[in-house]
Amino acid sequence: MAVFADGSTLGTVGGGAVEFESIKLAKQALTERTTFTHGFNLSPNQTADIGMICGGQVVVCFQFFSGGDEKSLEFLTAIVALFAQRRNTWLVTQISEGCVRQMGIYSREDGLRYMDDSTDEWDILPLVRPRAMLKKGEPSYYVEPLTTAGYVYIFGGGHVAQELVPVLAHVGFTPVVFEDRPDFARRELFPEAANTISGSFSAIGENVSITPDDYVVIMTRGHQADFEVLRQALLTRASYVGVIGSRSKIATTNKRLLEAGIPEEELCRIHAPIGLPILGETPAEIAISIAAELILHRAKQTGETT
Repeated sequence: MAVFADGSTLGTVGGGAVEFESIKLAKQALTERTTFTHGFNLSPNQTADIGMICGGQVVVCFQFFSGGDEKSLEFLTAIVALFAQRRNTWLVTQISEGCVRQMGIYSREDGLRYMDDSTDEWDILPLVRPRAMLKKGEPSYYVEPLTTAGYVYIFGGGHVAQELVPVLAHVGFTPVVFEDRPDFARRELFPEAANTISGSFSAIGENVSITPDDYVVIMTRGHQADFEVLRQALLTRASYVGVIGSRSKIATTNKRLLEAGIPEEELCRIHAPIGLPILGETPAEIAISIAAELILHRAKQTGETT
């Protein structure tokens, strides 16, 4: 969470009393131009009790950035630039003696940047995961994902896709809509999408190159188009392949895939019917179930990236 000198904020550290107290401490850090960590007890009747009963402890790191510091500006500008790319990168924070000592950026392509030579890159590698990881000791390192490679390719621009795209964008995915009907591939329909593509479902490779970092969500307007996209998707190493439809439709589609030469073991990659079983019926409810399954799939990834 960023806290500015005028008291405004961007982002969150979880809300509630911890966030309220953290904002006050952040203002103190701004006034004193200091960097430190602060722990909160979330159990009642403990030292520094802040009225929470959920249990456990939270440690918040406060890092001061000066608006006129060229080194800080270079670091933050590099972070902003990363969001225009589709790469796996991690934010690395070194903590020593209760204070944030330095911050850096790690990627497999560029290694560790913006940290001094005292930091061993090999200390960072075990922490490179889809979720934040902390290595304790002196110094300790907190590593969290900064940007993520890969797109969610949504084949079909109908009612469910129109509900799904904003949800996915809101939870950190990068959706791209692919349609063979130009009217359903208009950017006006999908302002939160990274891109909209109008092309043939029978030759998706002419417009997209699906990588192992990508997700494929199939919801075209017809069974034949669903089959065509699914057949091509299974020839890629997409991280996730899901298709909308009933169980009877899926059984028929699987039979056709086998007849088309798709190996039987590849059928196990298909998430169908797509989405978690929340008994949703409306396009918005179905979109929530699909987004939930994609979140679950992302969370289960081992952290091995290409």
